[in-house]
Amino acid sequence: MEKLTKSVVSLGRLSVAPMMDWTDRHCRYLHRLMSRDVLLYTEMVTAPALIRGGALHLLAFNQEEHPVALQLGGSSPTELAAAARLGAEAGYDEINLNVGCPSDRVQSGTFGAVLMKTPALVAECVAAMIEASPVEVTVKCRIGVDDQNPCDVLPNLLEKLQAVGMRRATIHARKAWLHGLSPKENRDIPPLDYALVHSMKKLFPDMHLSINGGIISLEQAQVHLHNGIDGVMIGRAAYHTPADVLLGADRLVFARDYATDAETVVRQMLPYIDQHLISGGKLNQITRHMLGIFAGRPGAKAWRRALSEGASQSGAGPTLVEAALTEILQSAAA
Repeated sequence: MEKLTKSVVSLGRLSVAPMMDWTDRHCRYLHRLMSRDVLLYTEMVTAPALIRGGALHLLAFNQEEHPVALQLGGSSPTELAAAARLGAEAGYDEINLNVGCPSDRVQSGTFGAVLMKTPALVAECVAAMIEASPVEVTVKCRIGVDDQNPCDVLPNLLEKLQAVGMRRATIHARKAWLHGLSPKENRDIPPLDYALVHSMKKLFPDMHLSINGGIISLEQAQVHLHNGIDGVMIGRAAYHTPADVLLGADRLVFARDYATDAETVVRQMLPYIDQHLISGGKLNQITRHMLGIFAGRPGAKAWRRALSEGASQSGAGPTLVEAALTEILQSAAA
């Protein structure tokens, strides 16, 4: 219970969104070096892949990533319960259900945002997951889909989830259009409704509610926190400009006396890279997540070019990263 309470009160104040093809274990390891307290999420793992496909390798992560949450996709209470149990046994600090992804591939499996149309099923899934998992179960959702009225749909969903014992939700403050918009367009085109998400906190004061969507800085995050929302989830900005979002997070959001810098983080990545290569991995599997770490600084373009062009070359290793780091430090000193 102590672990659960800490998660609700503290760790959920700032998190990095689950992002397909981006927030893999290498990305999360990098992000953890930049912040000790920000809550990290996996890419979505589908319950059928774990339960029917036996793809348990999808649950692998580094112990250094804690606190880290597993996001699941699915619509079968039985499969999601079994997947949640596997996630808890693997050591994740939280199990999250995806009720927000609008991609066609996800819809075809009745996962993600399409579940906004069946709140009773979502509640049934969450109830089964809570029953199966000794760690906290949460939901990430949209404010609605298609022609739904978010002012009706969102409180109805939260009410049902609260009734089955769920205490935390992250709300992407946009509708999702299941037809006519691509996943990328669904992240930008539907208008943001932050006020609606804040109003949910007043309707459900006992729930821990985080807000997501269009937030690109710690300053914006702090505005939401100061106005009563419990947590903020940042997605693309945390990936593309991680230093701006993560390096100051522990001090500004968590009041922790922890600070590092981008250069130190890159040097700390070198042993991790070396171990990955020894185990048969490729350099670009890691460095693709490091391209934005110097965004906005002199030499950033050369850094990105060195890693983008060189990391896929045969025999590329930590030496390439060290050389690129030396170049950017020289640019800063010039």
